[in-house]
Amino acid sequence: MTLKEIRNHKLVKILSNRYVLILLLFAIWMLFFDENSYLNHRELDREESKLRKTNRYYEQEISGDKKIIKNLANPDSLERYGREEYKMKRKDEDIFIIQFDTLKK
Repeated sequence: MTLKEIRNHKLVKILSNRYVLILLLFAIWMLFFDENSYLNHRELDREESKLRKTNRYYEQEISGDKKIIKNLANPDSLERYGREEYKMKRKDEDIFIIQFDTLKK
């Protein structure tokens, strides 16, 4: 191919158009180098997704804790909770904690 044939090729004519060049440079700049680039948006979307998952987890924990607090309004369940979770006892009681080995040898 001669230089004249290369210059008359359709693709070369299109790419040598100044408006196409400017548009191409603008698109590359916006996709990779700008502060609001596609890469930054992708990273922010991942972070947002992670935060939404964390938010759902904590909302479930809060609802579980609210149920426990509601149950603790009853004095009997409050005493039971204190005995089971914090190993509390009355003055005249002795507590024996029995743990079973659940691992197979």
